[in-house]
Amino acid sequence: MKPTDFRLHHRLRVRWAEVDMQKIVFNPHYLMYFDCAIADYWSALAMPYEAAMRQLDGDIFLRKTTVEFHASARLDDRLDVALRCDRIGNSSMTFPGAIFRDGQLLSAGELVYVFADPATQTSRPVPAPLRALIEAYEAGHPVTRVQTGDWATLQQPASAVRTAVFVEEQGIAREDEWDVADQTAVHAVVTNLLGMPVATGRLLHEGEPGSGTARIGRMAVDRALRGSGVGRQVVQALEQAAFERGDRRIVLSAQRSAEGFYQRLGYTPYGEPYEDVGIPHVSMTRPLA
Repeated sequence: MKPTDFRLHHRLRVRWAEVDMQKIVFNPHYLMYFDCAIADYWSALAMPYEAAMRQLDGDIFLRKTTVEFHASARLDDRLDVALRCDRIGNSSMTFPGAIFRDGQLLSAGELVYVFADPATQTSRPVPAPLRALIEAYEAGHPVTRVQTGDWATLQQPASAVRTAVFVEEQGIAREDEWDVADQTAVHAVVTNLLGMPVATGRLLHEGEPGSGTARIGRMAVDRALRGSGVGRQVVQALEQAAFERGDRRIVLSAQRSAEGFYQRLGYTPYGEPYEDVGIPHVSMTRPLA
């Protein structure tokens, strides 16, 4: 058993609260490590768990778990918690897992989940869309779709994500969220294989059309999927649209909490930070090759 046998990898560092006086990890924490990896697995499917379970009219419950110990993890170890789904039955899903330190196998496990009625916890068949999503991920196929288009085409999915993020989560007034620029912008929306919109953004001209500068704005990513890569897909789709129409530079107004995200995509801050609708922002830019 080796790390490359698995599809998903969750990486963590062992903390003081997880070890005993000998600085060896308490046995129950290995189950916690696998549980954290399962949460990452759903994110890797671009699946906001709670909303997806409502759409699928069910929930997933742990039926059985086993752990086999080979060696101890210790304080400050950096661990690789690996998982894959290798069987989907009528109502159950089996996830073999392993925990490695620098490639050394520390423990192996198996988690069996059951798709069930959320109220009675009685099993139900795994929905075909969920089965197809897991199978696509395990086969290495894309689990998202990126669309670009006008407001008439993408208003419904884009509005759903922006309402959830800006209005409901951040408390921005609805009248401040929607403007006439939506009608002329190029919009991008990422949906998962369940058809759920999970990220969006828009592209405008900065100044007059033909100026060579574009502006990305209204970037919103489902709260459960930040850090999963769907935001990067939106930015790259809008950058491609800007490049294809001849723009040479992109500017944007980044919330300070997202500044690092844009820096990793090649954007550089300029000017002084400022507030917009009560939220700290900074202007950023990058040239288009």
